[in-house]
Amino acid sequence: MRLLLVEDDARIALPTARALRDAGHEVQTAPDGVQGLHAARSGGHDALLLDVMLPGHSGFELARILREEGAQTPIIFLTARTGLNDRVEGLDLGGDAYLTKPFELPELLATLRAVVRRGESARSARVSFGDGAGLLDARHRQVWWRGEAIGLTAREYALLETLVLAQGRWFTREELLARVWGPDFGGEARVVDVYISYLRRKLSPDALNSARGLGYRLP
Repeated sequence: MRLLLVEDDARIALPTARALRDAGHEVQTAPDGVQGLHAARSGGHDALLLDVMLPGHSGFELARILREEGAQTPIIFLTARTGLNDRVEGLDLGGDAYLTKPFELPELLATLRAVVRRGESARSARVSFGDGAGLLDARHRQVWWRGEAIGLTAREYALLETLVLAQGRWFTREELLARVWGPDFGGEARVVDVYISYLRRKLSPDALNSARGLGYRLP
């Protein structure tokens, strides 16, 4: 799994990341909520591990922002806050699990497996879009438009899936580049416009909205 660990205490972050890597996972780390949000928005993670008390944005704020933006990546809170109200708040904000410090690595690994399993199950559901004209099957990476299967390249599919899973939310070119092409992409931002035109050609001209200063979204 590719994991994002957002933890400001190096005494916890370093050994936790090392243990997760030793268990076979790829781990990206961020030392505060601002950098954590930037990293989470880049996409490509199987799960997010968030400390609650972070500088910049708290773990709860991170979860709220990401869920409001349509992100569905599983979130596990790792925190010393053990109160019932804290656990309820974290889960209500979109967290999938809540582990209190100190935790044991086997417990963390089991929790990761459980939340990722649930996430994969949720993604298997077909999602309609375009007032019912379109249907996206995230599990099998298939798309239909007005009853006909649509052949999409991997990049076209990733772009459409991002928009479908956050229907109604505007995405700037930069946000779509980070999510679909990755944070290390060195090409021109206009490539997003090109791929939007490909999707419109394969679906319909009005399948996607665009607006100057806002970007793109599904109606």
